[in-house]
Amino acid sequence: MATKSVSPRPAPRLYLATPAVDDPSPLVGSLPALLAAADIAAVLVRLTPSDPRGMISRIKALAPAIQNAGVALLIEGNAELVARSGADGAHLAGIEALQEALPTLKPERIAGAGGLATRHDAMTAGEAGADYVLFGEPDRHGRRPSTEAIGDRLQWWAELFEPPCAGFAATLDEAEGFAGAGADFVLVGDFIWTDPRGPAAALMDAGQAIRQGHAAMSAHAKAARG
Repeated sequence: MATKSVSPRPAPRLYLATPAVDDPSPLVGSLPALLAAADIAAVLVRLTPSDPRGMISRIKALAPAIQNAGVALLIEGNAELVARSGADGAHLAGIEALQEALPTLKPERIAGAGGLATRHDAMTAGEAGADYVLFGEPDRHGRRPSTEAIGDRLQWWAELFEPPCAGFAATLDEAEGFAGAGADFVLVGDFIWTDPRGPAAALMDAGQAIRQGHAAMSAHAKAARG
């Protein structure tokens, strides 16, 4: 796994996680406007479990609205459905799931890695060929590290390793902080969809938050260089 070369960091991009999708119709109608509201690199499609044919149908229904906007479509888990559905890749939780999925996904499609409890797990994922590593998502019991611990992990990775890192932000403050810690992507989900103003307004705020975090990081780095 390559170590990081020193160069100015571009501003992070948003990575939008959907709610669990059972009926894709509401999202199909709203996604074009949402994806135009902020700089979104990828959408992580979460599916309610069902038979493979049903899940593939839901992915195919969502794909044009996402991919026609120049945004990557990743599936949460279910790497075996990626090729059949036309998705761009999958996000896998844990080293075993990543290693099992890599032969199916690489080299044509994206393999993201989360569920990385330790630094050793993250390095193992990077060495195995993960296209990005995600820090801070809840485990199956809903527990997650502290905001400070997630920021420390992002800073450590960003300073040392070449593959991109993403931070799972549960609030706007976390989105800003993780951008300032060096995340390449900031994953946002539930708080976007539950915002009483609507998800478009929440996404615009999230985009502003990560720009502010990135600007603060850049100013600090410039001051440190003198």
